[in-house]
Amino acid sequence: MAIIPMWKCDRDGQLFDDKKAAEEHDKLLELAANISHWLEQSVDGIPDEAIEDIGLLMARNKDMLMKAMKGKPEVLLETQQAESAEISDNNDDNKATPISA
Repeated sequence: MAIIPMWKCDRDGQLFDDKKAAEEHDKLLELAANISHWLEQSVDGIPDEAIEDIGLLMARNKDMLMKAMKGKPEVLLETQQAESAEISDNNDDNKATPISA
């Protein structure tokens, strides 16, 4: 019987077969939790679920946010435009009519 090593993230219980990936995921969740806490303390009136979503969004996109804050704010718009184009491409795929031979 083979033994497969697995690493479990303490924060959400997700399993990884690579220690480095597990540690990166844990750091991402820690950053998201800290961002969420900071938002909760700084801005009144945001629902808890939205705060968590914003924290995760910012943590997952930290490199893009750092570029934007270092003087390239257009990076945020370029990413949004690319996502919009990808969504419209996927919608176009659903409208295709199969051709039978």
